Amino acid sequence: MDSQHPPLETLQDIKRMMERSSRFISLSGWSGISAGVCALVGAVVAQLRINSYLLGLRSDYTSESYYRGETYTLSGSGYDLYRDLLLIAGITFLAAFISSFLFTRARSRRNGTSMWDRTVQRLAWNTVLPMMVGGFVILRLLESGFYGMVAPVCLIFYGLALVNASKYTLGEIRYLGYGQLILGIINLWTGGWGLYFWAAGFGILHIVYGAIMWWKYERQPGQ
Repeated sequence: MDSQHPPLETLQDIKRMMERSSRFISLSGWSGISAGVCALVGAVVAQLRINSYLLGLRSDYTSESYYRGETYTLSGSGYDLYRDLLLIAGITFLAAFISSFLFTRARSRRNGTSMWDRTVQRLAWNTVLPMMVGGFVILRLLESGFYGMVAPVCLIFYGLALVNASKYTLGEIRYLGYGQLILGIINLWTGGWGLYFWAAGFGILHIVYGAIMWWKYERQPGQ
């Protein structure tokens, strides 16, 4: 019976090697941390912009007299507010994407793995497709004036993208996706708290996930 163990172990090793070659394993924990920090900074800036808008309404500011001489300007127009929030979201996404890419590229170089092979292409497609569909849904929600639905829909489609892509990268990423889905679904019934759920999902969960991944896969002995 013992003589059968070496072939069995060999088959298991081959299976692990095949799984390793079919998954992109160079995602950096620092990528998650940096993305989470960018999201939290973006949420703070967005909250300040919302506060300035509400203060402008209470103070009866007009478009000709909105400058406050402090850290931000006021606008009495809801259109200006949502335009600014979209701009903040776009800048936040770009900063998070760039920082995540740089950390992942650095780890990929250390591991000697490619940043754009067939596995990465499948990973990218399975991540981007749900997010593209979610983008069209969000665009329609904005056109229809359902602004309170934007945050939960962002979380839900992003969670679906992570779960969908988890089979091509570290399996733990699916749990980050589950967390986003749970927050998004809860937020569907908690109107007015979208920014806080957005910060919790894209900010805090990313930081927690990144820290766990760094501790599990990247921490050097003795650290």
